[in-house]
Amino acid sequence: MNKWLVAITVMLPTLIEIVDTSVVNVSLDHIRGSLSAGIDESTWTITSYLVSNAIIIPMTGWLSKVFGRKRYLIFSISLFTLSSLLCGSAWSLGSLVFFRVLQGIGGGALQPLSQAILLETFPQRQHGMAMAIFGIGIMFGPIIGPLLGGWITDNWSWHWIFFINIPIGIISILMVIFFIIDPPYMKRMKMKIDYWGLALLAIGLGCLQIVLDKGQRSDWFSSGFITGLATISSLSLILFVIVELFFAEQPIVNLRAFKNISFSTGNIVMFFAFFNLFGSIVLLPIYLQTLMGYTATLAGLVLGPGGFATLFAMPVAGRLVTKMNPKFLLAFGMITAAYSTHLMAGFNLGADFVTVSIPRVVLGIGMGFLFIPLTTLTMAGIRKEDMGNATSIYNLLRNLGGSFGVAFVTTMLERRAQFHQFRLIENLTPFDSTYQWATEKVSELLQLRGLPSHISEIAGSGVIYRGLLRESSMIAFNDAFHLLSILMILILPLVLLMRRGRGVPK
Repeated sequence: MNKWLVAITVMLPTLIEIVDTSVVNVSLDHIRGSLSAGIDESTWTITSYLVSNAIIIPMTGWLSKVFGRKRYLIFSISLFTLSSLLCGSAWSLGSLVFFRVLQGIGGGALQPLSQAILLETFPQRQHGMAMAIFGIGIMFGPIIGPLLGGWITDNWSWHWIFFINIPIGIISILMVIFFIIDPPYMKRMKMKIDYWGLALLAIGLGCLQIVLDKGQRSDWFSSGFITGLATISSLSLILFVIVELFFAEQPIVNLRAFKNISFSTGNIVMFFAFFNLFGSIVLLPIYLQTLMGYTATLAGLVLGPGGFATLFAMPVAGRLVTKMNPKFLLAFGMITAAYSTHLMAGFNLGADFVTVSIPRVVLGIGMGFLFIPLTTLTMAGIRKEDMGNATSIYNLLRNLGGSFGVAFVTTMLERRAQFHQFRLIENLTPFDSTYQWATEKVSELLQLRGLPSHISEIAGSGVIYRGLLRESSMIAFNDAFHLLSILMILILPLVLLMRRGRGVPK
């Protein structure tokens, strides 16, 4: 079978699944108004999808063996397509959340399945190009998702962000039927069901995803709900590891894959790479919209060039990885990504459009040169028979890295803003001569604009305090970006532990 036809076949449904991860975010207000839901209630349309997605991803390799990979791929696309129809037809928030769970179950398998099929279809010397194709898909989705969701919602209605998946899903099913062939070792097998592993994994990852998504909003462990879920998640995942390693005859996730040093190291690097990526691309629009006065569209224009830089860098990295040692490319990508967040740590309240756009472009280039060699080195020592299990674990840690990154930076931003506010406010006292002088000048300016003197004195203090809040928030953004940069540099030595497989240039 032509490898390029196979690549198009597996990437088409994967792209729409990734788009659906972010497309709802910009339509949330419309959905909330249409279904008469509160703000916190409406966010479950996002959380429910992420939870079911996270649970299915690590099970994908096992489920492929139980049902046969081609059969399971067709089932996943069919469920995703049908649930998209049901989501668009939802009559209440409860029904929409339920259908989003089904959509996550259908979509969760698509990323690891497509990656495994690409790595098996392309010879090892072309794995870099295969991962460039896969990387373009997973990077393009988060770029186009919010833009597509906003345009469809504004011009049609929120229902169409789901309906648009239906024709693409039908085409994808037909392409899989005609162009995907299971190798002998991926035919349907008789597998003993690992009930304990299945239950513990679902509970552990489901609770973890809810904790990460809702933790900051609930003030983390000051909330009994979050504390309870975190405890359940921790115990479930610890028991899951014990069961899978020592008791399960046919484990739902084969954790022995971590005996491979390159695979283990690659997963750690991927976790922190997406920790950095998602942390920074969440902070950037918040900074631009809350402190710099950018509209959502202008903030999107700042993020856009970085995404296209990644799309440009990935094919280049895919070609270079076949001609030189991937470790050099990986180190370059990591250093570039760290440098980009170092540049972001230098933002201030006077930054212009170009100043805030360039670091995002640098990050895009860094991620392009990081993803391809990292995946090539991580999977170099994995047998084709074990590729489904390996890609399931790899995609799970990639998604968890992003979730942890978002939770970390949003929490740090709030805590550091409070810290700097308390430090800066120490000088705002009536006994400070600079503060007295500034208050008088602002009061005079407000009087010139027509405010009565007794009001302008109070308003002057308010103007200065508002400036203090903006400054404390700005320093908090600097702190968060700076820490992301340091974390990226700290994992750089792990590159030395990774080994090149056969067919990988030295």
